[in-house]
Amino acid sequence: MHLDRYISVGNQPIRLAEHNPRFTGKFKNKEGAQKKLVRLVKELKALQEVLYAQDTYAVLLILQGMDAGGKDSTVKYVMSGVNPMGCQVFSFKAPSHEELEHDYLWRCAMRVPERGRIGIFNRSYYEELVVVRVHPELLEKQRIPAAVRSANIWQARFNEINNFERYLTQNGVVVLKFFLNLSKEEQKARFLDRLTKPEKNWKFSMNDIRERVHWDAYMRAYEDMINHTSTSWAPWHIVPADHKWFTRALVADILIQKLRSLDLRYPIMGKDEHEKNLALFRTMLQEEEKK
Repeated sequence: MHLDRYISVGNQPIRLAEHNPRFTGKFKNKEGAQKKLVRLVKELKALQEVLYAQDTYAVLLILQGMDAGGKDSTVKYVMSGVNPMGCQVFSFKAPSHEELEHDYLWRCAMRVPERGRIGIFNRSYYEELVVVRVHPELLEKQRIPAAVRSANIWQARFNEINNFERYLTQNGVVVLKFFLNLSKEEQKARFLDRLTKPEKNWKFSMNDIRERVHWDAYMRAYEDMINHTSTSWAPWHIVPADHKWFTRALVADILIQKLRSLDLRYPIMGKDEHEKNLALFRTMLQEEEKK
């Protein structure tokens, strides 16, 4: 896939209205994308094992988007072949009392993946630039002292998050950000599906309907967020999300392309040291048998 078309690097403002949520690239049907995903998952498994063994880089995937955008299923299918020991998934919902006692980045910073691992944020600190912006009353719960609160708090947070992600990348954490671009029509269809099928009823919440009323405000907030926080070190990928099968294949492809670029290799011991250690371990096991 031509991945450059999905990247916003901040040098030119984007308009979400110009990005088609139903776009599927070269794939004309679900079957073709699923075959591609099978191959990608297999390669991802191999690359993740080398990432884990090398223990140098960490990879952080951030998934943002509207309710029913496919964030959970993207994680489920893309990471289906990855060793659980090398993958960490965290979902960030409304902040708890403990989390509100800290700065807004604290709860996510505590979950940044270790070296050698892939970490996934299902929602993230970007909720502070979207949900809190659409519902400014939530900002008051954070009790930021008036003496230090910026007059333009959103611009301040754009800068803080950009600096935080620069800090991560400079310390070997690769940051990959995905905005799952869902249409309002497709969200409605998925909500109705949840209401119609008993096995999906549990997924539905009245809050989904309440937030849908603010659709236009959310789109403005997401667009502004992308335009201010898509950087050369941590660009946003705007992923068409109306067809989940395409979303999954595209996210997997972008992740794999990034892992390939890291030139990952299994650790190699010096030949003499390696042979010496093998001889030592062999002797230890043989001596064990004599006891």
